[in-house]
Amino acid sequence: MKIENIQVLRGPNIWSVTRKKLIQMRLDLEEMEHRPTNTIEGFYERLKTLIPSMYGHRCSPGVPGGFFERVEQGTWMGHVIEHIALEIQSLAGMYTGFGRTRETKTPGTYNVVFNYVEEKVGVFAAEAAVRIAEALIAGESYALEADIQTMREIRENTRLGPSTGSIVEEAIARDIPWIRLNNQSLVQLGYGKNQVRIRATMTEKTSSIAVDLASNKEETKRILQEQAIPVAKGMTISSAADVKTAIKKVGFPLVFKPLDGNHGRGATINVKTEEDAVLAFEHASKISRKVIVERFISGFDFRVLVIDNKMVAAALRVPAHVKGDGRSTIQQLIDKENMDPRRGYGHENVLTHISIDRDTLDLLTKKGYTLESVPADGVTVYLKSTANLSTGGTSIDVTDQVHPENVFICERISRVIGLDICGIDIMAPNLTEPLIENGGVVLEVNAAPGFRMHIAPSEGLPRNVAGHVLDMLYPQGRSARIPIIATTGTNGKTTTTRLIAHIVKNNGYRVGFTTSDGIYVQNTMLVKGDTTGPHSTEFILKDPTVEFAVLETARGGILRSGLGFGQSDIGVITNIQPDHLGISDIHTLEDLARVKSVVIDSVKKGGWGVVNADSKHCVSIAKKAHCQIAYFSLNEENPVVKAHCQKGGVACVLENGFITIKKGDWKIRVQRVSQVPVTFGGTVSFMIENVLAATLATYLWGFKTEDIKTSLQSFVPSAAQTPGRMNIFNFKEFRFMVDFAHNPNGYHGIKDFLSHIDSPQKIGLIAGTGDRRDEDIRELGRIAASMFDHILLRQADHLRGRTRENIMDLMIEGIREVKPDMPYERLEDHVDAIAYAINLAQPGAFVTTLSDAVHGAIDIVQNYHERERTGS
Repeated sequence: MKIENIQVLRGPNIWSVTRKKLIQMRLDLEEMEHRPTNTIEGFYERLKTLIPSMYGHRCSPGVPGGFFERVEQGTWMGHVIEHIALEIQSLAGMYTGFGRTRETKTPGTYNVVFNYVEEKVGVFAAEAAVRIAEALIAGESYALEADIQTMREIRENTRLGPSTGSIVEEAIARDIPWIRLNNQSLVQLGYGKNQVRIRATMTEKTSSIAVDLASNKEETKRILQEQAIPVAKGMTISSAADVKTAIKKVGFPLVFKPLDGNHGRGATINVKTEEDAVLAFEHASKISRKVIVERFISGFDFRVLVIDNKMVAAALRVPAHVKGDGRSTIQQLIDKENMDPRRGYGHENVLTHISIDRDTLDLLTKKGYTLESVPADGVTVYLKSTANLSTGGTSIDVTDQVHPENVFICERISRVIGLDICGIDIMAPNLTEPLIENGGVVLEVNAAPGFRMHIAPSEGLPRNVAGHVLDMLYPQGRSARIPIIATTGTNGKTTTTRLIAHIVKNNGYRVGFTTSDGIYVQNTMLVKGDTTGPHSTEFILKDPTVEFAVLETARGGILRSGLGFGQSDIGVITNIQPDHLGISDIHTLEDLARVKSVVIDSVKKGGWGVVNADSKHCVSIAKKAHCQIAYFSLNEENPVVKAHCQKGGVACVLENGFITIKKGDWKIRVQRVSQVPVTFGGTVSFMIENVLAATLATYLWGFKTEDIKTSLQSFVPSAAQTPGRMNIFNFKEFRFMVDFAHNPNGYHGIKDFLSHIDSPQKIGLIAGTGDRRDEDIRELGRIAASMFDHILLRQADHLRGRTRENIMDLMIEGIREVKPDMPYERLEDHVDAIAYAINLAQPGAFVTTLSDAVHGAIDIVQNYHERERTGS
C-alpha cells in the first residue's frame, strides 16, 4: 500500500461542515485492492489480539463488535486503516469517532478520512495505521505501545495547556471563534476588530506592570506587607555566604525558592539545618540568581483564584504522596498510584503520573527512607515539596468554605497588585477562619495561574473558571465576531467580491477582502497573488482593524484545507460551470457542486445563501440548504424565481433593463443596468450577473437600496478596481483589453462582449492552463477561433505538469476544428508579446489578451499606454 497524500482539514469541508478537524489520506491499496480481509489468513485474529479495544467500534451493523464482524466477513483495507487510526488516537487519550473511507475515481485508490484532536497526532496516526495494517497482513509483531506513547508525547508538545485549553473550550461553547497564533499558548478569540488575545491565562487586559510585580516575589511581599496583608517573614539572598545571615534573621524552619521561579521549580521546604540550607540555596540558584528565604509556615497549601477582582475558586493542594500498607516498597506504592486511571501522561487526565526526581530523593532521605523502604501501614510519605499538579499533586475544591474576610483579602490583593486574573498562594491551617486569626500567610501572587486544579479537582466540585474569563473579556452585549460574506463559484467570484466590498466600504465599514489577485484592507493591497484559500482568510480575520470581511473562497482551498472560517453571515455562489474538472477527484459538475456547497452549508442559522437561479447545480444546492435562500437571475420569468417569490421569497433580477429586488409581489428598482459602469452599458451578461449577486447580498445584509445604487455607479471597470476583469485601454488608433478569462465559460463571456464591438480587426493573445483536461484546452481554441480574426499563442506560465508545446498543440487543434484557415502564430517566451500584438494592430483594431498569457500584462499595457500619451 502507498500513501499518496495526507491533508489536514481545519474547517468546514466536503466531508462535514460540523466536524472541522479531519485528516484526509489518499491511499493506493495496490495489490490489497484485490484482497479483502476475509481472504488474508489470520488477519482477523491478529487484529483482535493487537487492538482488542476495537470491539467497541459498531460500524455499519450498529452494535458493539460490528466492526470486527465486518472484518471477519470481509472488508477493504482502507476501511480497516480508518478504524485503526481512530482507535490508536483514543488509546493515546485523544478520543475520536468520525471516519469515512471512499473510493476515488482511480480504481484501488481511496480517501481515508477520520477526525483528530491534535493535527500532528492525526498525521502520525494516519501513517501508523498503514504500518500497523501492513504488519497484520504480513503476520509480523508490532510495537503498538511505542506508537501510542509517541502520540502522547506529540500531543503534550503541541497541544494547548489545560488552562488555555479550558478557555478555548468555553469560547467554543459560547460560539466565539478562535485562532491559535503560535505553536504555544498565544490564542486569538474573536475576529477582526472584536478580537481579544490571550496567552495561557494572561489576557490583553493584563497589566504588564502587574505581571512584573507578581514575578518579583520580594517586591510583591513588600507591597502586600505595606497594605497590611499577612505575609511570611523572609529576605532575599544572592550567595551562599548570605545563608547564615538568613538563618539568623528569619530562623528555622525555612523555605528556599527562586525569586522568579514558577510551578515549584527549585523550591525546598522545611529546611532545619545549615547544611540543608546551603544545599537548598544551591538548588534554587540554578533557577534564579536571587533566592527568597522565608520562614516555613506549618499548615496547608491553598490556591485562591480571583478573576476580574472576584474570587471564583479555591483549592487545597496536596503534594504527591503515597500511603504505606506495611508490605510494599515506596517504589511499588508509586507504581501502584500511577496505575490510577485518573493519572496520565502530562495533562491528559485529571492527575499526572508521579515521577521520581531530586526533590523526591531529598525528601525521602530527610525522612530516612529510600525507594526500597517499606512504610508502615497508614503512614503518608510525601514525594514532592510543592503541591503542583504537574508534578503529581492533587487538589481538593474548597471554594464554598472560604471565610468572607479571606474572600475580601484575596479580592483586595488582586486590586493591589493589579491583575485581572490572579492566583494567590496561601499557607494556613484552613480558609474557614480569617487568616489574621489562624496565623495564615500569603506566600505568592501569580500572574497566569493554572486552572487545572479548579476545572478538574481530584475531590470536590469542578469550577468553570474559564467561564468567568469569558464573562470578563466578552460581557453581555459584546460580539466576538465581525460580519462575513463569502463568495464562491466558477466565474465572477473576484468581481462579485470586489463589488460587495466596495458597497460595504461605502457604507462606512473598514472592510478586509480576499481575491484571486490579492488581499486588501480598504483600498490597500497588503499581499499580492491568488489569495482565495484559508490562510488568506485568516490573514483578514486576524487583522484588528477589519470591521467587515468579504472573502473570495475558491475550490482549491476548500479541498486542500477546508474553509478558513467556521460560519458566514451570507454565502454567495455565482455559478457552477465546467472548470478544474479531472483534478483532486472532481470529475463532474455534481462533484464540483459538492465542493461549492460547503460555502452555503456553512452559513450561520438565520443567515442567507445567495445563489444563481439560472444554474441548475446552484438551485440543487439551494434546495438542500439549511439557511435562508435568495435567488438572482438574468430572467425575471425564471420559473425558480417565480415560484420562490410566490412563497414570499427574495430575489434580484434583471427586469425591464433594471437591477430589481423582488420580494413576494412587490419590486424595488435599484438602478438601470445601463447606468452601472461595470456592465459596459448593460452589454456584458456575466457582469450583470455579478451585479445582481452583489446587490442581493448587500441588500440582505441590511444596506439601503439608495446606498447600493450609489456604490454601483461608482464602481468603474478599471485596472484599479477590477484588475484583470475587462480592463480596456484606449490607445490613439486601437483598443487593448486585458482579461483573465481562463475557462470556456469565461471565454464565452468575452465572446459575447466582443460581438458588440465594431472593429475591423480583433486580435487575441491567448494561453491555456496545464491542469485542465485535454478537451477543456481544445475548447478554448474553438471559442477563440469564433471570436478573433488573428490569434497569438503564448505559453510561458501555468504549465502545471504539461509542456508548453502540448498546451499550444491542443489549442491549435480546437482552432482548426472551427476555422481550418484561421491565421495564428506561436510566440516564443522571449518575445515581447504585448509589443508584438500592438505592432499587428491596424487602425480601429481591438486587441485582447486572455488567461494571463503575459505575466504582469496590466502593468505592461499601462506602461505602453503612458508612453504613447507622453510621447516618450
